[in-house]
Amino acid sequence: MRFDDVYSGLISGKDKLALVGLGYVGMPIAVEFSKHVRVIGFDINQRRVEEYKNGIDSTNEIGEAIKDTSVEFTSDPSKLKNARFIVVAVPTPVNDDNTPDLRPIEGASKIVGQNLSSGTIVVFESTVYPGVTEDICVPIIEKESGLKCGVDWKIGYSPERINPGDRVHTLTSIRKVVSGMDQESCNEIKKVYDIVIKAGTFAVSNIKTAEAVKVVENSQRDINIAFMNEIAIICDKLKIDTSEVLDGMNTKWNALGFKPGLVGGHCIGVDPYYLTNISEKLGYHSKIILNGRQVNDSMGAYVADAAIKAMIEAGKAPRKSTVLVLGITFKENCPDSRNSKVVDIIKRLKEFEIDPVVADPWADPDVCKKEYGVDLVPFDRIPKADCVIVAVGHKEFRSMSVMQLKELFDPDLADNEKVLIDVKSLYRMDELKASGMSFWRL
Repeated sequence: MRFDDVYSGLISGKDKLALVGLGYVGMPIAVEFSKHVRVIGFDINQRRVEEYKNGIDSTNEIGEAIKDTSVEFTSDPSKLKNARFIVVAVPTPVNDDNTPDLRPIEGASKIVGQNLSSGTIVVFESTVYPGVTEDICVPIIEKESGLKCGVDWKIGYSPERINPGDRVHTLTSIRKVVSGMDQESCNEIKKVYDIVIKAGTFAVSNIKTAEAVKVVENSQRDINIAFMNEIAIICDKLKIDTSEVLDGMNTKWNALGFKPGLVGGHCIGVDPYYLTNISEKLGYHSKIILNGRQVNDSMGAYVADAAIKAMIEAGKAPRKSTVLVLGITFKENCPDSRNSKVVDIIKRLKEFEIDPVVADPWADPDVCKKEYGVDLVPFDRIPKADCVIVAVGHKEFRSMSVMQLKELFDPDLADNEKVLIDVKSLYRMDELKASGMSFWRL
């Protein structure tokens, strides 16, 4: 069976490329490839597929461009039989006990196996710990297809590096790591991705190495942010401003520029657990990675506790106060609310019998209700507040002046009774002090 003609078959239009999973990762890949080759976009979510067919991009990653794409959107898995290059980009979350939840990737492997044609190259992009692609996905695909990996089809791995909501570091501008089960498959996978990746590709020697690249790069970032969160806690106890300390530190050439914050989402808040899980199976217990994750997982409660303390110091009774939380997505200017640590703030407030009002112009109300039991309130219906927690740095919140923020509070309150919690340090210290409000920022 030949595999060195997959690239030429795609370029000539003879063969098709397929995407399995059309979320924040799969959708941009499908649309970008469709500018050069014939693309099938498959997702088990029929509602999502219908939205795409109607030119609606709920991920906000493609926007209006979705109306002009030539991607063949479908929820019919049999369409995958027409593809010679299949990219799998499904979520890889964690369970409640922080162990890897491989059900989505196992389900995708079954679908691919049931609809696999001989001569196909399958590439996984989903973040996994080293070994998952070859030890878990390959056997499933072989069982479902009856085809032998390395003989009838080949496997590869290329970790996704898409940053949701980022309009600078986009799919085509980020260098792509690629790998294959052998040199032939790696060469062909590299050529296919080079069609769309302007920044170029970086081939590594084996699939496990490529899998490790992804979980290591995100674990590194998680640890650095955890250190900044510890610094923020220490600065808070010292009653000095964290941002000013970091501004001073960043004047040195070798400062890394990390900031404290809530670390959620489907990558940085999850990938370290994939790395430590396989590490523990091999007999090594992490001394740094898990501690960093524990710090970051605790920050939502820390912010909520700071808000409660600030309300008490301002003479407010927290249980009787109206608390407004601005933002619930895991990052700014992005509708993705998966694994949002803002939810930890809300949960902690509820432990003190505070039922906060939550508003977010980016988040999907139906998703927030289904996933977290949170009813989002439209901006024109939010009540006047005693305490405002600006939890996410959406552009709508960044553009607000301190005077506009004051308009969100109960007008009958004295300025020093108005409590502002600026989690992302969006607002200038001199303006906050001049406002007369009681404020705290991480």
